[in-house]
Amino acid sequence: MDTQTIQRRRWVILGVLVVGLLAIVIDNTVLNVALKTIASPADKGGIGASQSQLEWAINSYTLVFAGLLFTFGVLGDRLGRKRVLIGGLVLFGLGSLFSAYSHSPDMLIAARAVMGLGGAAVMPQTLSIIANVFEPAERPKAIGIWASAVGIGVAIGPVLGGLLLTHFWWGSVFLINVPVTVLGAAAVAYLVPESRNPAPGKIDFIGVLASILGLVLLVYGIVEGGDGKSWGSLGVLGPALGGLVVLALFAWYESRIDHPSLDVRLFKNRTLSASVGSIVLLFFGMGGVYFFTSFYLQNVRGYSPLETGLLAVPFALGQLAMAPRSAALVERYGVRAVMVAGMAANAVAIGGWAFLSASSPIWIVAVLFFVQGSGLGVAVTAATSSVMQALPREKAGAGSALTNTARQVAVALSVAVLGSILSSAYRSSLNPSLAKLPAGLRDTAGSSITATQAVAAQLGRAGQFLLDPANTAFVDAMRVATAVAAALAVIGGLAVLRWMPGRSRPNIDEVVAAEVAAAERDLAAGLADSPELSER
Repeated sequence: MDTQTIQRRRWVILGVLVVGLLAIVIDNTVLNVALKTIASPADKGGIGASQSQLEWAINSYTLVFAGLLFTFGVLGDRLGRKRVLIGGLVLFGLGSLFSAYSHSPDMLIAARAVMGLGGAAVMPQTLSIIANVFEPAERPKAIGIWASAVGIGVAIGPVLGGLLLTHFWWGSVFLINVPVTVLGAAAVAYLVPESRNPAPGKIDFIGVLASILGLVLLVYGIVEGGDGKSWGSLGVLGPALGGLVVLALFAWYESRIDHPSLDVRLFKNRTLSASVGSIVLLFFGMGGVYFFTSFYLQNVRGYSPLETGLLAVPFALGQLAMAPRSAALVERYGVRAVMVAGMAANAVAIGGWAFLSASSPIWIVAVLFFVQGSGLGVAVTAATSSVMQALPREKAGAGSALTNTARQVAVALSVAVLGSILSSAYRSSLNPSLAKLPAGLRDTAGSSITATQAVAAQLGRAGQFLLDPANTAFVDAMRVATAVAAALAVIGGLAVLRWMPGRSRPNIDEVVAAEVAAAERDLAAGLADSPELSER
């Protein structure tokens, strides 16, 4: 494809890339609305997934996605970005198809991992192709449009999921991806030019495997603890501590090779470390809140999937409203002040969930979503810009992959940690009521609020005594989980306040130079405006 054809099609190519990105972003948000339905028994339209299985349905995607982002970036440079992008879209579509027709939680978890594989192949290629297609003058605008797709996807996902669940079975939230990815792959094959890096980097296979193994072991231990096993048992401590050891060895290994999948040496930069840390904590709070609010709104409050999706729209509106204003706020107040303000808003919003009851006015939920979305919109944009500015130009790709990886790992850990805290606290609070059930039903009824309500329905009038205690136990458990998340958000804000450099003050030479330049501009403008002086 010649250069003139590429330039003529550049905005159409951008549209194709944005559609592919939208499919991935929408899938991440649409699933949260479907969690209650997936957890329902088979005779109620679900597959009977437990709380821990739902956590793995989310984390199998995010862990694979996060672990392979760097690797697929290198593969695209080596094999061809167009080729890898098409392969990623096909994998994502196949994973979506298998997810839609999963007959068991284990099958869904495996299918979601395939989707994560496809998503990891798609994400880095889209940015690389944009950099290859657009000239430097138009590149910022193109990247801005690309980035806005994330906010649009967050807004569309929950509503689209609610609409689909209102009229179709739960698998439709995945099946919708199939035609999008098929058309997207065909459009990429026809419209997008092939490009490669003439000097591609090496692939760090050992680092990739170690990072995935370490994260899976850590998350597995945490989820097992929340699923009812003793936190001091070998089945919980063994995998969790083993995961931490593997991740420590991974960091040590990555610091000693010349082609790391994650360049841990970048963290010597204090600004970069503080920025990435803030991104982790911001998305840790977001992942946990999105996970348990679906159950709160549908199981406790009785809202439909569509109504639940509409209530989450203010989160996306907050992001869309504040993200474009972040740069101007940073220029005026400095990056540290903006990030601390955004993280404070995030902490307030998360903490607000701890004060909700089973009958709180529902408008409070919309306000909390909007405040949290606004905080993320301001802080994440500022933090991402700080990461990119802290690195030399040749490290821009590593910075982009680093922020994306931080987001995905944060969501995975959030769902595992806060989900496990929620499960443990729920079961502990409900135990007095569970004691009244036959022994064979207690474990099942205590696994999640959806399971409790299913057992109550199965027992008929004899099980109605479970419903009010279940709602109370879930709200109590939600308060514990949100207290932990809010505390971490506050700690993150304090860390940014301590470690993030403040607004730089100009020295005397810079002040004098600025004053001289301003005086020269004023003098030149005065001469131009004076007819007499102009004639002379």
